[in-house]
Amino acid sequence: MRIATWNVNSLKARLGKIEEWLEIAEPDVLCMQETKMADAAFPALAFHGLGYESVHHGNGRWNGVAILSRVGLEDAHPGFSGEELSDIEECRFLSARCGGVRVASVYVPNGRSVGSEHYEAKLEWLERLRLDLAEHADPSDQIALCGDFNIAPEDRDVFDPAAFVGATHVSEPEREALRRIEEWGLEDGFRRVYPGADRLYSWWDYRAGDFHKHRGMRIDLLLLSAALADKVTYALIDREARKGMGSDKPPSDHAPVFVDVAIGPASA
Repeated sequence: MRIATWNVNSLKARLGKIEEWLEIAEPDVLCMQETKMADAAFPALAFHGLGYESVHHGNGRWNGVAILSRVGLEDAHPGFSGEELSDIEECRFLSARCGGVRVASVYVPNGRSVGSEHYEAKLEWLERLRLDLAEHADPSDQIALCGDFNIAPEDRDVFDPAAFVGATHVSEPEREALRRIEEWGLEDGFRRVYPGADRLYSWWDYRAGDFHKHRGMRIDLLLLSAALADKVTYALIDREARKGMGSDKPPSDHAPVFVDVAIGPASA
């Protein structure tokens, strides 16, 4: 099974790019973040035409998450367990069962600046995610948390650690919050394939030619339970999908990331 994640930075602006990538990469499951779209506008028919069932959770503003699956999609739930739809304002978490795997599309708050109210809200949101796992999931199950975590797990996941001193995405409290989630029973699936590699990034700022200078960060993660992580056979950050500025299919500032897991349908 090929499981992918992609912060698309506006589904309306990237739909052609996403459709093209789906036909090329053939993921069995794709989690999307930052769709910036309301549920009523979500192009489910376009994805259905490519063989994907889909579910979306968005209100048309800045966030929004979605899951596409060609291996079945059931038991979809927006927000954390027990949250009422009317209480969910930011649309950052969506889960569903796809081909026997509990998949979640995750869009962690940015945090803006260390010490700000937005930073504290980010840490609170991460702890709420950890508690939701602890209370309503079992680490022995097949679980995949996929998305834009807005955290670079280690210094090697940013192009220049000195450039980020005192900034969000690399602060110790954020990294500790991520480690606590992993300690529940999840593992960075990408690192199963690239345990010692550095300079592998999934996000590059649009400004200052950062993509071409390879000045990026690895903040898009697939956190897998042992039942999946032990069966990872391949992983990729698809830099090709980040290319094409100025074309009729402009890229997101994030690249899609995927892992292949030897449990079922998988792309060649």
